Amino acid sequence: MNWSLAIHGGAGLIERQSLSVEREAACTTGLHDALAAGQQILAAGGSALDAVMASVQSLELSPWFNAGHGAVLTSEGGIEFDASIMCGRTKRAGAIAGATTPKFPIAAARAVMETNRHVLMVGNGADAFIAKSHLETASIDYFRTAERMAQLEKMIHRQRYALDHDPDETDTYGTVGAVALDQHGHLAAATSTGGMVNQWPGRVGDSAIIGAGTWADERCAISATGHGELYMRGRCAGRVADLIELGPLSLEEAANQVVHQEIQSMGGLGGLIGVSHTGEIVMPFSTGGMFRGWSRADGTVGTGIW
Repeated sequence: MNWSLAIHGGAGLIERQSLSVEREAACTTGLHDALAAGQQILAAGGSALDAVMASVQSLELSPWFNAGHGAVLTSEGGIEFDASIMCGRTKRAGAIAGATTPKFPIAAARAVMETNRHVLMVGNGADAFIAKSHLETASIDYFRTAERMAQLEKMIHRQRYALDHDPDETDTYGTVGAVALDQHGHLAAATSTGGMVNQWPGRVGDSAIIGAGTWADERCAISATGHGELYMRGRCAGRVADLIELGPLSLEEAANQVVHQEIQSMGGLGGLIGVSHTGEIVMPFSTGGMFRGWSRADGTVGTGIW
């Protein structure tokens, strides 16, 4: 049976000389690990929802991507997670914003969805929900890595914030995500991030917003990465689905229009990954590169950056 999986680890103005051989290898390994986690579920007949959650959790374990363990720090040296997940068959969705305790933010978003009561939990309320749900948590020391501390100090010294997770400040937008089509023809999408380096506490980006950073329906599943404020204003992920339905455009045409025309016309850069109900995968980006990977039932597996 047909299934498809795509993942991303952030898009940005990445230049080959800004990425060391060691870091590139580590990021590529992280992408392959995330693909393996998701494709194992899909190949066994599991759900797209379980697959995207497994892939994102794998990326959240890595220190090389801006989510979970590798999340960037706020202006006060804290951690604030945004994440969301959506089932295309039922249009059920769950999200968290400004949470500080979950080891796996995407698991917290899934837990919100499973309540069948709320879609988005924020701040202290999200942390209380996470504790009540007995989800795995971690202390600030787990997230406050030496690289992220140094990166924050640099941003504070320069009195600016950064949209990147690259130590050389090459505008590498740091968000992770996954989209999948399972053997039953169902679609799902998930997105997770630590936000922006030196962002104000309380800032929420598109990764927590259903229809902006994450969307799934019966036609397509989308996870976005880029300048969150512009992606919210352009309703990026949901906009792709609208263009497919009303255009009517193909997934590739719709994704390219949103990324290369509509979002860019507002001054926003970034990318997205998408999968259609037929298993088509698209990965457009308007930046120098995007950490990404893909896997299909026919044995096709690959990763890319540029």
